[in-house]
Amino acid sequence: MDLLSLLGLGVAAAVAGAVNAVAGGGTLITFPSLLAAGLTARVANMTSTVAIWPGTVGGSLAYRSEISARIPRLQRLSVPSVAGALVGALLLRVSSDRVFDAVVPFLIIFASLVLAANARLSKLAVRHGLASEHATRMPLGMYVVMFLVGVYGGYFGAGIGILMLAAISILAPDDLQHSNAVKGVLALLINFTAVVVFAVSGQVEWVPAAVMAVGAILGGYGGVSVARRLNANLLRGIIVGWGLIMGGWLLIT
Repeated sequence: MDLLSLLGLGVAAAVAGAVNAVAGGGTLITFPSLLAAGLTARVANMTSTVAIWPGTVGGSLAYRSEISARIPRLQRLSVPSVAGALVGALLLRVSSDRVFDAVVPFLIIFASLVLAANARLSKLAVRHGLASEHATRMPLGMYVVMFLVGVYGGYFGAGIGILMLAAISILAPDDLQHSNAVKGVLALLINFTAVVVFAVSGQVEWVPAAVMAVGAILGGYGGVSVARRLNANLLRGIIVGWGLIMGGWLLIT
């Protein structure tokens, strides 16, 4: 791979890191970039996951004050998230590209629409006793949902932040900045689990992954400062819009 291609991948990863910090879905920038650079779909997917993971670290560091206020919630949700990610990453190693291509866009679009309606759905969940109204308590359904989100994240991961933020907003209502911080840490854990599985598989292209990791760190840290300045409704609208664009793009390509 030539120097110009590596530089382009580094820039793509920086943008993806910022997008992940603000809305989630940065994989839909890095994954097609790696395809354009000549990697096969399976190798591009694994390399993208490895490359983008350091950016989630940068985003979480920038959200450290919000994270420290939600440690009990993170402790409860990390176990099902990691368990699901392990299952999803192992499924990727044995599944076909055809299934992978067919399912992902519909999951992303569904998650975006759920997030768009989260205010009404969260009130409905509280009214029927399905949601937690306290940061230290979690409804049983939340553990199940986070396991399934983990499976999805280990399998592909594009739009995982949208799925996770939708689940948190509905089943464990909180202000958007704290929810975004929780989402970032859980995404970090899910992606790290997948990174370990993919690294062991021997199918990761490490040179482009290393270049993109640097870009992802810079973009991830800078993206949080953008998210903090946005109005909550505007941020939610950006997240929903980005998810619909990603899903639509995958359907037509």
